[in-house]
Amino acid sequence: MRIDKYLWCVRYFKTRGLAADAIKKGHVSVNGQVAKASREVFATDKIILRKDQINYEMQVLDLPPNRVGAKLVDIYRKDTTPKEAFEHLEMLKLTKEYYRAKGTGRPTKKDRRDLDDYVSDEDFYDEI
Repeated sequence: MRIDKYLWCVRYFKTRGLAADAIKKGHVSVNGQVAKASREVFATDKIILRKDQINYEMQVLDLPPNRVGAKLVDIYRKDTTPKEAFEHLEMLKLTKEYYRAKGTGRPTKKDRRDLDDYVSDEDFYDEI
């Protein structure tokens, strides 16, 4: 089975085209080698997939006949992704929290004054 079809069948990508695009960009490697979309996948192959800033690691257990349901995916692959990868993603999400919630509109006068107090003119001229 082709690698792009396999990744689509085990639900890592919503469409086969998205899987092929990720492979073309070099985000997928099989047994340590960067794969092409037409590469054949066999049982016991190790696949590393970079998606959403996480390196998913999996081992192929069997080849599905076609796209399978989410509950049946574990029959065809063994996920060996370390937990630290998911914890790293959570830390990235926490560091991207901003002062204002998205969609709350322009800053008010009070918000602007608070920002001005936070970065005072004296601190700015001391750095120059």
